[in-house]
Amino acid sequence: MKEKIILGTYTRRVSEGIYTIELDTEKAEVSGLKLAVKENSPTYLAKSEAGNLYNVTSLDGLGGIGAYDQEFHFLNAVTESGAPLCYVAVDESRQLVYGANYHKGEVNVYRILDDGGLEATDAVFHQEATGPHKNQDHAHVHYTDLTPDNRLVVCDLGTDRVYTYDVSDQGKLTIVSEFVAEPGTGPRHLVFHPANETIAYLFGELDSTVRVLSYNKAQGSFEEKQKISTLPDDFQGENGGAAIRISDDGRFVYASNRGHNSIAVFAVSEKEQLLECIQIISTEGDFPRDFALDPTNDYVLCANQNTDNLTLFARNKETGLLELRQKDIYAPECVCVYFEKEQ
Repeated sequence: MKEKIILGTYTRRVSEGIYTIELDTEKAEVSGLKLAVKENSPTYLAKSEAGNLYNVTSLDGLGGIGAYDQEFHFLNAVTESGAPLCYVAVDESRQLVYGANYHKGEVNVYRILDDGGLEATDAVFHQEATGPHKNQDHAHVHYTDLTPDNRLVVCDLGTDRVYTYDVSDQGKLTIVSEFVAEPGTGPRHLVFHPANETIAYLFGELDSTVRVLSYNKAQGSFEEKQKISTLPDDFQGENGGAAIRISDDGRFVYASNRGHNSIAVFAVSEKEQLLECIQIISTEGDFPRDFALDPTNDYVLCANQNTDNLTLFARNKETGLLELRQKDIYAPECVCVYFEKEQ
């Protein structure tokens, strides 16, 4: 079986935009890199069930979000002054798209139009106090996606907070609660347990930790249960946490380290869904900004931004452990790995 993958990139050096590539699951081989869309640093992207693509974009010095149809034909872009987004997610039930603007500390909401294009419906700026780290000079929204009960959860690296919002059908946000992490955590991304929807895993970029959080659906609030490092005890260099993923069966969590250049593998306990580190494996490249499990969960594909390469791992579903299958797969400045779902 051949699985289609869309790659988001920076276009600072050699990349030209959004690329596609394929994973042959029988051969355990990734190949066929093609340029799909010429874009300015489309660093993150997502697709709707209708097949439309929504991606970070920058046009004429303005930053925002772009929309393309299934054949990568341009639909429209919603931009404004300042830097572009860093995260994009689709809300199918409300037909909305959410965006995180790191540089502006802004949460963006867009409505999906009949033709698949977008229009802005709301924007929220975070004004809370920031953390002590040098990268926490002001609010830095890094993640905007849905909770299992269809609220919007937002990670802000600058304010050390995880925000929960109610969302109206018209795309308007109302704050419900705030989880305040330990100063200097730098909340980056979060994933929910697929079976126990009251458990989430929060990746701290600045302190290289994963926090196990309990989620109270009635209040939309979080409470910390565990904190665990993604690095080996003897590591002394600089590191920044990047992507976090969970297997479809909820038994294993994966997190990438930029600096140590590795993926940390955690087993999830059956009773309380707490974490135990069982493997830390090299990504065979520099600065693993993103990675993803393929739809079969038999493979993990990792993007190394600075060395322009993808790395393919085979994944043991019983043990959760990763094994190198292919490295040095050319993908220029890749920072987002998106496996297409079957329509």
